[in-house]
Formats: sequence, structure tokens, C-alpha cells
Amino acid sequence: SLTQKEFMPFVKKHELTFVNYFAPWCIWCQRLHPTWEKFAEAVEEAGMPLKVVNVDCVAEGQLCRDQRVMAFPTIRWYRNGVAVPPDYNMDRTVAALTGYAQRKIDLDERFRGWKDDNDKGSAAQYERMTKGRPEHPGCQVSGHLMVNRVPGNFHIEAKSKSHNLNAAMTNLTHRVNHLSFGEDINMKSRKHNRILKQTPAEYKQFNPIDGNMYSTQKFHEAYHHYIKVVSTHLDYGSDYNRLETYQMLEQSQIVYYDEMNVPEARFSYDISPMSVVVTKEGRKWYDYVTSVCAIIGGTFTTLGLIDASLYKMFKSKKL
Repeated sequence: SLTQKEFMPFVKKHELTFVNYFAPWCIWCQRLHPTWEKFAEAVEEAGMPLKVVNVDCVAEGQLCRDQRVMAFPTIRWYRNGVAVPPDYNMDRTVAALTGYAQRKIDLDERFRGWKDDNDKGSAAQYERMTKGRPEHPGCQVSGHLMVNRVPGNFHIEAKSKSHNLNAAMTNLTHRVNHLSFGEDINMKSRKHNRILKQTPAEYKQFNPIDGNMYSTQKFHEAYHHYIKVVSTHLDYGSDYNRLETYQMLEQSQIVYYDEMNVPEARFSYDISPMSVVVTKEGRKWYDYVTSVCAIIGGTFTTLGLIDASLYKMFKSKKL
């Protein structure tokens, strides 16, 4: 097993190196250990130009952090001290590992002479075939959840069927593209457009966190979201002008985790027992008539008072 001081000189000294990053407590690493030992023996017996080594990520935690090891076991191919993505993710058997190593070596040997060739096309092909494709460890989650009308939560965390995640390297930075409760509002629907045009802006908090990015800069932390859900009835008269939906009030904060716990993005929701009803009422014709009569009556009364006051002020007095 290589130490931090030995690692870089070793992988730079040997042209091809196959590294198994493991943790002694990881059940998958324990199952891989005898297979990895037999694989190393098979490589030596076959005379492959390849070095097979181990790195204990518990004893050499800083080394594994520097190499961005995010799960155990991580099996990584190195050429001249540089990691070649993607990491090995095929069957963990001696035959599969040996076949993979042989293909990588054959590929390297086949194109090695082309690199110094004057043919730019051949050199570019060599680089494309040997460099490997970049890895994108993120994921996209979409779908619907059926929930009861009681407080609850759902959370997103990284898991693997064949790995134990390195909690120290788990990053829960996430972007919420869309999150809403109830019927999804379709802006292409004429009904929804007609109703929403009549609704004040303060009653349109249907998806307030859409498009927000929640970035974590350090390990052992993740955002937790707390959502208050309020049932909202938009009722503007006829059945064609009614819509039942949900508004949301959301607060987010960073939560810190212990070193051995894997962070998770948690969404906690509380559905309010109260509802908001938005209606639109117009004035009846008799309300208009009553208002006009009230104005006329008020005007007549006011003029009568003014007339009586002027009469008392200017009428002639008898001596």
C-alpha cells in the first residue's frame, strides 16, 4: 500500500499504474481484496507492463482527498502520473480486470508510434483514444411524489449498489429547476392563462425556488429546505374560471454533518390546514342606482343647507 510521500514518485516513475483506493471498513473493499491480489499475480505472471497497487484512504486520507476519491473502492488507471478517466466500473473479477488492463495496454501500444508521426490526423486520434472521456459525477432527478396531507419530507443523497461513498468528498450542490405541489400549471393552457391574468401577483407563489442554485463550498454540509404549503382556490365564477393549486413559502439554510455521515439535500414540507380563496366580484346594477341616488340626495341636502344659511344672512331686518 502506497503512502502519500511514495504515491506521486511511484506513478510518475512507472508508465502504467492501476490503483485501488480502499477503506478497511468498506464491505465492498473487503470483498474486492482477494480478487485484487489474484489480479496483481495474474498481471505479474503475464508480464504486463503494469503496476498494480493499493492506497488505504483511512491511513492516507489527505492523499485520497487530493485525488478526489468520492467512493470506495475506486479503481483508477494512471499513465505517467496522470489519471485517465473514467474510473473502472466493470465487473470486479480477475478475468474482467485482466481483460480491461490488456485492452488499455493494447490501445496504448497500438497508437504509441502514431504520436510522433507527422500525420496530424493520426496524432489527434491517438489523443482522443488514450485520453478517455471526462466524468460528470452529477445527476438529474425528475418525477412526481404522492404525499399525504400531513407534514413530511423527502431527501436526495448519493448512494451506490457497489460502493461505499466517501462522506468527506460528497458535495450536495444542487439546482432546483422546478418544484411545485398539486396540479402543474401549464402556461400553454388557455384556461390557466386566463385565470392567472386575473390573479394578483401576491397570490402567484406556486414555485418560488425554481431556477435557484444552492451551492456548498465546503465538505460535510448541505442545504435543507423548509416549505410551508398553502392550498389556494382561484374562483372567478364559472367552472372554466376555477383552479385549485398550492402556494409555497420557503426558507433554506446550510446544515453541517459529522465526518462519517453522508450529507443529503432535504426538503421538509408542512401543508397548512387553512386555505386561501381568491374570488372576483363585480357590482350589481342596483348598487349603481343606489349610489347615484345617494349622490343626488346628498347634493340636494347640501344645497338646501347653503340656501338656508344665505337666506338668514342676507334677509332684511325690520326696525
